[in-house]
This record gives sequence, C-alpha cells and structure tokens, in this order.
Amino acid sequence: MQKINVIIPAFNEQDSIGQVIQDVPDHVEEVIVVSNNSTDQTERTAKKAGATVLTESNPGYGYACLKGMSYIAAKETKPDIVVFLDGDYSDYPEQLDELIKPIIQDNLDFVIGARVKRLREDGSMTFPQRFGNALATTLMRWFFGSRFTDLGPFRAIKYDKLLALKMEDKTYGWTVEMQLKALKQKLTYTEIPVKYRNRIGVSKVSGTVKGAIFAGVKILGWIFKYSFK
Repeated sequence: MQKINVIIPAFNEQDSIGQVIQDVPDHVEEVIVVSNNSTDQTERTAKKAGATVLTESNPGYGYACLKGMSYIAAKETKPDIVVFLDGDYSDYPEQLDELIKPIIQDNLDFVIGARVKRLREDGSMTFPQRFGNALATTLMRWFFGSRFTDLGPFRAIKYDKLLALKMEDKTYGWTVEMQLKALKQKLTYTEIPVKYRNRIGVSKVSGTVKGAIFAGVKILGWIFKYSFK
C-alpha cells in the first residue's frame, strides 16, 4: 500500500483545523499541520485531532509547505505520495482518494484538484481568485502548452518528483511555481474536479486587497520568469 503524508499549512485556523484533520481518510500515514505563526488555538486543536504539529515563525504559505517537506525529509521512512490541502475547510479532505487515484492506478506524477464551477459553493471563490486563476492558467497554456485550469491548493504529487522540483517560493507563488516546474520537468499530470465550499474564517490572501495584489504579482512573476528561461 502506498504511504501517504498530508501537509496542511495553517494560520489561525482553530475553528476549522480539527474538522479538516477528522475528514482525512484513515489510511493516510501522517497528517502534518504547519502552524504558520498562529496566535490562536490552532496548534492545540490540531494535536488533539491527532496531527503532527510543526511551527514555522516566518509568515508565508511557501514557508509552511517547506517546513513540512523538511520534516518529511528527516523521517526514516519516506512517503510515496505527498498531498497538500488548506486548513480552512474549503477543500473536502475525504476526496483525497479520488485525488491520488491517477497516481496509484495510472502512474501519473502529479494531480491538481480543480475547483470547477459546478462543484463550488456560491461565494467560495472571490473575484480576485477566479480572475487570477483564469489569467495564470491562460498564460501557462499560451507559453507552455499546459492543460491546467486551476491553481487549486488541494494537490497530490509523488514524493520523489516533489523533491526534484526543488521548490523555493516562500509566500504566495508556491502553487504556480510547482505547476510551472512540473511543466518544465515534463511530469505527467492531470486534474480532477473537486468540490469547494466557503471557508471557515477570513482568507489571508483573497480576503484582503493587499493579499490579492501580492498573490497576483507573485503568480505573474513566476510565469514570466519561466517564459524567458
């Protein structure tokens, strides 16, 4: 059986993180919650729910993901697949088995959970999110011939392929960096449609003008950087 590790970056998600962990399928070997400078009860709640809890004092989504990867790298037994998902309960963790199915059955390297309109709750994706996704995926299609339609945070990748990407973005560009590097390294990939609901709490990115602007700049920066390599 394939060993699965889940990495969940979390910043002040005390009201949602327990539900997220609870809904992760039982066969997952380890759920790793990375508290990214949380000032509430996120860490205590996550531990109580059975997750391994790490702390990352540098603010930034990428910092938290890299912390989780460093923890896995130090383990004696490495996973076969790493799954990333958000801690705000907008993703449906119980869909993890659908997400990893193309890796296990079809031997693909990388799978994105695409938040398609027909499966999204009304209001679950803000206009900046929808616009940013459309712009980024259109540019990736033009410049790289990609088939991506979303930058969704719910994603699965073979552990050895994840290491080969040599991820480096510390903040908002993490998701698009992974997809661009997957294209550059010619990883086999697909998307599967996933459900998406209104998050618990306020988004740290799309819920603020500053967050939306910084995310947009990061995403476009990565795309244009790779376009001219």
